Amino acid sequence: MNQFQLYFTIGWQHIANWQAIDHWLFLAALCLKYPLSEWKKMLVLITAFTIGHSITLALSTLQLLVISTNWIEFLIPCTILFTAIGNLWAPAVSYKSSKRNSGRFWYAVALVFGCVHGLGFSNYLKSMLGKEQQIFVELLSFNLGIEIAQIALLALFSLMQYYMAKYINLKSRDVKLVLGGAIAALAIQMMATRWPL
Repeated sequence: MNQFQLYFTIGWQHIANWQAIDHWLFLAALCLKYPLSEWKKMLVLITAFTIGHSITLALSTLQLLVISTNWIEFLIPCTILFTAIGNLWAPAVSYKSSKRNSGRFWYAVALVFGCVHGLGFSNYLKSMLGKEQQIFVELLSFNLGIEIAQIALLALFSLMQYYMAKYINLKSRDVKLVLGGAIAALAIQMMATRWPL
């Protein structure tokens, strides 16, 4: 297995396991307001998130940005809570609607909060890379692995929303309230257990 395949697999596996539950929750909260038919908009959000965490992952791995791990671990559930609450009441945004600015706001949120999550990834990746200086291929393949895993999780979450609305006889709005409330509650619990002071 070459370096690209190795780090792609590591990135994929880093998301596709139970230890990444905070990442799952953020992705679910981020795309909560969109139905399955709006998958292109969700994909843009996920990509903005990936760009954000790619930036800080690179800066942190290269030791150009150093922030306390305790604070990062606390800020991650803060991003989940903000996103879940914000999206519970936010209407679905159409690219052609008068609410385009709202859509841009959420893309910016995904980018900025992606930066926070990237710092959370960095310790794991730094331990894998050791003192290597040339890390472009490793960073690229790691992030691609994460992106593909995120898209797979997004598809599963969207299908779950769809089937809850269709077969449990819940309105789409009710599904969003149930899932968003559960995500927010879990985020608050995480914040309480990760308080850095």
